[in-house]
Amino acid sequence: MCSFSQEFGGHVMEDLMDLGHGKCWDTSKTQIQLIEFWSPDILLPLSLILRSFACEIALQKDSWKTLLLLAYQSLGVVYGDLSTSPLYVYKSTFAEDIQHSDTNEEIFGVLSFVFWTLTLVPLFKYVFVVLRADDNGEGGTFALYSLICRHAKVSLLPNRQVADESLSTYKLENPPEKDSSRVKMYLEKHKALHTALLILVLLGTCMVIGDGLLTPAISVFTAVSGLELSMSSNHHQCHVDKQLRKPKRLSFISYFIAILVSYSTLYAIRIADAVVPITCFILVCLFTLQHYGTHRVGFLFAPVVLAWLLCISALGLYNIIHWNPHVYQALSPYYMFKFMKKTKKGGWMSLGGILLCITGSEAMFADLGHFSYTAIQIAFTFLVYPALILAYMGQAAYLSQHHDNTNHIGFYISVPGKLRIPVLIIAILASVVGSQAIISGTFSIINQSQSLGCFPRVKVVHTSDKIHGQIYIPEINWMLMILCIAVTIGFRDTKHMGNASGLAVMTVMLVTTCLTSLVIILCWHKPPILALSFLLFFGSIELLYFSASLTKFTEGAWLPILLALFLMTIMFVWHYATIKKYEFDIHNKVSLEWLLALGPSLGIARVPGIGLVFTDLTSGIPANFSRFVTNLPAFHRVLVFVCVKSVPVPFVPPAERYLVGRVGPPSHRSYRCIVRYGYRDVHQDVDSFESELIARLADFINYDWHRTHGTNSFPEDDASQSNESSNEYRLAVIGTVSFSGIPAYEIEESVQLASISGGFPTVESVTDVIEMEPVGVVERRVRFAIDDESGTHSPSDMDLQLQEELEDLLSAQQAGTAFILGHSHVKAKQGSSLLKRLALNFGYNFLRRNCRGPDVALKVPPVSLLEVGMVYVM
Repeated sequence: MCSFSQEFGGHVMEDLMDLGHGKCWDTSKTQIQLIEFWSPDILLPLSLILRSFACEIALQKDSWKTLLLLAYQSLGVVYGDLSTSPLYVYKSTFAEDIQHSDTNEEIFGVLSFVFWTLTLVPLFKYVFVVLRADDNGEGGTFALYSLICRHAKVSLLPNRQVADESLSTYKLENPPEKDSSRVKMYLEKHKALHTALLILVLLGTCMVIGDGLLTPAISVFTAVSGLELSMSSNHHQCHVDKQLRKPKRLSFISYFIAILVSYSTLYAIRIADAVVPITCFILVCLFTLQHYGTHRVGFLFAPVVLAWLLCISALGLYNIIHWNPHVYQALSPYYMFKFMKKTKKGGWMSLGGILLCITGSEAMFADLGHFSYTAIQIAFTFLVYPALILAYMGQAAYLSQHHDNTNHIGFYISVPGKLRIPVLIIAILASVVGSQAIISGTFSIINQSQSLGCFPRVKVVHTSDKIHGQIYIPEINWMLMILCIAVTIGFRDTKHMGNASGLAVMTVMLVTTCLTSLVIILCWHKPPILALSFLLFFGSIELLYFSASLTKFTEGAWLPILLALFLMTIMFVWHYATIKKYEFDIHNKVSLEWLLALGPSLGIARVPGIGLVFTDLTSGIPANFSRFVTNLPAFHRVLVFVCVKSVPVPFVPPAERYLVGRVGPPSHRSYRCIVRYGYRDVHQDVDSFESELIARLADFINYDWHRTHGTNSFPEDDASQSNESSNEYRLAVIGTVSFSGIPAYEIEESVQLASISGGFPTVESVTDVIEMEPVGVVERRVRFAIDDESGTHSPSDMDLQLQEELEDLLSAQQAGTAFILGHSHVKAKQGSSLLKRLALNFGYNFLRRNCRGPDVALKVPPVSLLEVGMVYVM
């Protein structure tokens, strides 16, 4: 029995140690020693069970620590905008449409609307539904769009390939059902719906950019406006009027006091006039510091927002207890009914101010990739949501007992006078944090739009090597700063800014609701009735607020509409011209036989070095290369056709980024390399990209020679050799781990991973070998073509040829690398419509001339750049 228990215990201990529980033994060391002392035989399994149980508790404790830390960090990034909404909700709501009366029906109705809006939209819709529609942990409008494009063929990206579906991040969580839904079939059948879906996504993207413009203006302006209340001219004027209305005769002391009050009134007026300049100064500082990156000051974000949430919670509790403990009764939906019954049209129009309580809710989904679903859920449910409810209840409790401050309804009126300055400082800091979060989100979404070919090229600067996604776009930054200052100076009040921001916010939420409904059907494979219920329930709420915002068109709501139309025109023209250029390249590409025929007989020379020909084509020879060779009859000894493309996934693992293959026989020294990036991937700079590309070429050459000339071969290779021409070569996924020795062969489903050997450190060295075919062709295993004489080569000849090709690559790298890019000019063909001529001849060419060129986007050094002029007639 003892030997059995010891053997059993040894195996269990080894298993537990293999599972990584060895670090947990000290958690209950004393108790375990006592158990082992009293039960050396019978209770040994029990002691091991208790050991594992103690380890699980310790691991859960560590995971909870990590989770709570993420929830704490999310405060500064996700909830900066949402937490500052109490600054301006009541002020915007009571700006003009409704008045605060002695019956308190208006303020209680607004509180009821705020409570249920916060409960239904951010809590129920986003936290419990939308956050689950993530794309490999990423959120946002493009995440929903990429999910839909992977589950249904509705994407308009021109260079889509079957090979992209083999990416690990492309794999579908729920495989499509055999019987496709009618919604999916209907969407795939009608091409007009593909364009409509893209326009919907672009609309949401443009409104997010508009929100990035309006949020800093309204947040900082409202926070700074507390200075005006601290020394309000109206307050002092009322005090003077009361003193002058007294019937008794003024004494010298009273007259002196009146003079002091007059001077203080003039000073207060100056303070009120200084709110706009102070706001503009803070905005200039905020945008000027963007190039340093969020990570340099980000450690202050979470403490500031936490202090702000605790501050508004404490103020809310104080106002509830001190002024109206029964204000909680206003949370009943009955007060919404009373509010609408009394105010009617004015109450409906005032909803444009109430909806500002949920500004920033979209950030919970957009910033999902930086945190986790559970962390964001915990932070909102247990801290942000209760703090906001207490803040709104506290303001309502104060206003319910003060009806003589109708013109000063706002946040600071409910703050005790002695605390206004400290609260003002915290509010300004919190508004800056919230503005920083939305500005960073604007940079991110513009970068995503650019990667998917929907936005002109701009310079993207990565401000952090450690934190993924921290980017800075100089052109967009300065444009946002100028527009923010223009909005602040032009509107000068919270009402117009709130109307503009509210319309932008509700448009983004409506787009998210529509896309999530499609995700429920296409990706989650739920019944259409469930998606329709989701769309009708939340869509009706958002449409109600959206309609109220539209009524304020002339009072500020015109700004996001105008901005969205302008941005959508730019994005759609750029995307349309990009697709047309790709179609032109497809129809005008040069055959492989033409390339192989080039040689000394035609006066073509091969010069030392590596020529990287950038093209959007994933197969064939681009027309700009034929133009280059025609005008300059020479090209480099090593020629690489490079296609840098984006795929509808957030990230592409480095081991799956490069697709490498030959163009022609090995002696031609021509290759094709497709570099794939996700819409949130960080693009490499030219130095690391060049060295990485050459390293992958060396890996491919090593792999290809051992694969095609090695002694081991698959039987079907010989059988299929006669069916493949000597010039047809496939592409292989080449990972980031260098080859050592003889590489492993293709991994098939029938081969066990444990039986694979051949010198690879890991299987990641070559993950999958996949065939590049047009969309719609069934994927097959790659077979590299073999020359007819290859069977007569001895191993020594093969080694010599491999060494010779690698030496040619090394010598070409030492000779220098030239980047050959096309310099395109687009022109509409004769007979085109006026709209098409305007879009291509003027719109696209104007954008192309005034935005960053592909050489800047790819960070190509000017000394190594060769541009080939091309005229695209479409």
